[in-house]
Order: sequence, then C-alpha cells, then structure tokens
Amino acid sequence: MSAIANEGSGLVIYEYQEGCGIGLMEKLKAYTLQDQGLNTIEANHVLGFDADCRDFSLAVTVLRELNIQQVRLMSNNPQKVEALTKSGIEVIERIACEAPANPYALSYLRTKKKKLRHSLTIT
Repeated sequence: MSAIANEGSGLVIYEYQEGCGIGLMEKLKAYTLQDQGLNTIEANHVLGFDADCRDFSLAVTVLRELNIQQVRLMSNNPQKVEALTKSGIEVIERIACEAPANPYALSYLRTKKKKLRHSLTIT
C-alpha cells in the first residue's frame, strides 16, 4: 500500500482465494501433510489439487471495466503475469514484492521459487 501511495496512484484487487484456491479447510489439511514432510505442492497433489488453483479472471474483469490496458504489476507470481498477458492486458513491468523471510517460511518460499518460478531472492 505504501508503494502505491508513494507512486501517487494504483489499484489493489483483492481476491478471496484462500490457500491458493483450495479453500481454508483443504489448506489446513495441506499444512498437516507439510508437517509430515511434504512440500506445499506435493501436499496439494495428495489432496487432489493442482499446485495453485487460483483463477485470476476477476482481476482481468476489473481492469477491463476500468479500461486499463497496461499495468505495472506488483507480484512475484509468474502465473499472474501470464493470466493478464493472455487476456490482452500488457504487463509493462513486474515489480517484486518480497518481505524478509522468517525461518519457518524458508522451505515454503524455496518451493515457490524452484517449482512455481516465483521471483524471490532467497537461496
């Protein structure tokens, strides 16, 4: 929010898609599997889901309704860039947004970087 305020304009589109689109209860089951040693993607697969089930069509619809044809997108997720681009919205810049990782999240973030191509600086 502060980056948008500093820029002077911007838009936040919040989509309620808990647990990468699998829902809260299923995500809690995935966390249990992760506690048993699976990574986030493996846990989703065991539960019968894709690695990321989110659908970004609402964001596309909002941008179209506002007649926005180009964006500077704040995201580490290449799926979001692909969804906008495939829908005819030009992503002229992707701006990484990364908070310092805590030790509890490192494994999760490494999986996101390695398996889902998220743009993260962690090693």
